[in-house]
Amino acid sequence: MDTCDRNPKSELFAVTRRDLLALGATTAGLVSLSALGTLAESRTAAAAAATLNLTSWGGAYQMSQINAYEKPYTKETGISFNNIEKAANGPALVTAQEQSGNVSWDIVDMLQSPAFRLYDQGLLQEINFDKDLNPAPDGTPASQDFVEGSLSGDGKTGGYVSTISYSTLFAYDKSAFGSGAGPKTVKDVFDVKNFPGMRALQKIPAGNLEWALYADGVEIPQIYDVLKTPEGVARAFTKLDTLKPNAIWWSQGAQPPQMLAQKQATIVSAYNGRIFNAIVADGQPFDFIWDGGLYEWDGWVVPASLSKDRLEQAMKFLRFSTTTKSLVDQARYIAYSPARKSSFQQMANLTYFKDPKIHMMPYMPTSPEHLKVAIPKSVSFWSNYGPELDQRFAAWLSTS
Repeated sequence: MDTCDRNPKSELFAVTRRDLLALGATTAGLVSLSALGTLAESRTAAAAAATLNLTSWGGAYQMSQINAYEKPYTKETGISFNNIEKAANGPALVTAQEQSGNVSWDIVDMLQSPAFRLYDQGLLQEINFDKDLNPAPDGTPASQDFVEGSLSGDGKTGGYVSTISYSTLFAYDKSAFGSGAGPKTVKDVFDVKNFPGMRALQKIPAGNLEWALYADGVEIPQIYDVLKTPEGVARAFTKLDTLKPNAIWWSQGAQPPQMLAQKQATIVSAYNGRIFNAIVADGQPFDFIWDGGLYEWDGWVVPASLSKDRLEQAMKFLRFSTTTKSLVDQARYIAYSPARKSSFQQMANLTYFKDPKIHMMPYMPTSPEHLKVAIPKSVSFWSNYGPELDQRFAAWLSTS
């Protein structure tokens, strides 16, 4: 038979003479159907373990994971990956898989807030950070090496491990403004008189409400205290009213740089890695507004109900992809800050994988310079107030 006509699945489960002998049969004897069934089941498990179903966000971010994590892991172990781009709906789909008993994803990239909620509901595997993750190169346990706030639970065990920190911030098209005359602050974003043009904003309350209060004069440390009050919420929406006539809305991370490139907007809110990629890879004339960048953590979860063999493989990959080296390697491909202190310590001279002249540190959302003007997103606030503010925001959008 020609090789192109082979059926890999039939070959995987074909029973050879060697298999029969291993099961205790002879060339003249018989082997039980149950023994053959056991053989088939073991091969099914081996086949499943040979591929990890990994769910992430797509785009330049998932490509950074493929290059920094997956390719080296495949080279080392032979394990391949089925990459799924459904992280935007990950929490709902993980919940549905767990409730149906048909879990098809092995490891999932997820934001902190939904990860915490799913873990509290028993839908995620418990991770012992010092046991299941590698220490830093100097021996520092993982629980102490990861930046404070980047692990879940009590910092010793939990259901979530951060890999990166990213920022949702404003960016603008430099060609829409005079040389050096572009917006520099969140207050400038709300100033449509001096900085005309459309604003493309993410179609969620998170970020928009914080920026509205910040632009209205609330200092960064007080933003969430103000936003917890009915008066603070009303103040935020009143400020958003002033921007609404100049606002268009996006829901996918790829849209903001496209909206800038197509001149649909002059200023956009966007993930800093998407804008970085548009500038250095696509040559777009964009620039960042680091003031008021809303930074948060993103990382891995493992569904709770994986079979033993799949869980073992998922946890091995979790360990590999969260080492100091792996997180530094990822930072060569995209401008997201690594979650380990030991990784960040190695980034002073790190350069972009396509151009050694481009140093990555100036583009990192948690570099010291950018942290001075950044807003740390409050996971607890959005866990407690998110559903209510989602409804309020939807109602606000529907009014003229």
